[in-house]
Amino acid sequence: MRRLQAGEDLAFELLYERYQPRIFRYALRMSSSRELADDIVQEVFLGLIRGARGYDPAAGPLGSYLYGMARNLLFRQLGAKPMEELEEDSMITELDPLDGLARSEQIERVRQALAAMPAHYREAVVLCDMEEMSYSAVAELLGVAVGTVRSRLHRARGLLLERLSQERCGA
Repeated sequence: MRRLQAGEDLAFELLYERYQPRIFRYALRMSSSRELADDIVQEVFLGLIRGARGYDPAAGPLGSYLYGMARNLLFRQLGAKPMEELEEDSMITELDPLDGLARSEQIERVRQALAAMPAHYREAVVLCDMEEMSYSAVAELLGVAVGTVRSRLHRARGLLLERLSQERCGA
């Protein structure tokens, strides 16, 4: 980050390579829209270039700073746009077509269940379970207590389990 603040172009490329996939996944999982996730990533990194001199490492890690930017942009955007369906996951490798189809269907059910839950629960699952951030990092990012993160995550997991169980039973 110091090198970026000094104006070194290579530093930006390295930061982009390191954080772009994480920010994209977070934005995609929160919005269910690849197009919106791409826009969020672009805005986050443009904001980083514009405000690189304003970043203070003493205030927290760069990753939290970038997630915070993405979060703020997402909530502004999601207030104005309806959520869209996720596209097929291109990361799945299929060895057996039937196994791949079953896995794709399971992933889609989880995505739909995740997209249907309230944003504060979805955000806890995305950040803690999918992005593997610590409770304390998530609490700092969201501006809540660690206990609140744990509570939201517990409730979110329960909602996911309930919804997926209902779908399995045909309810």
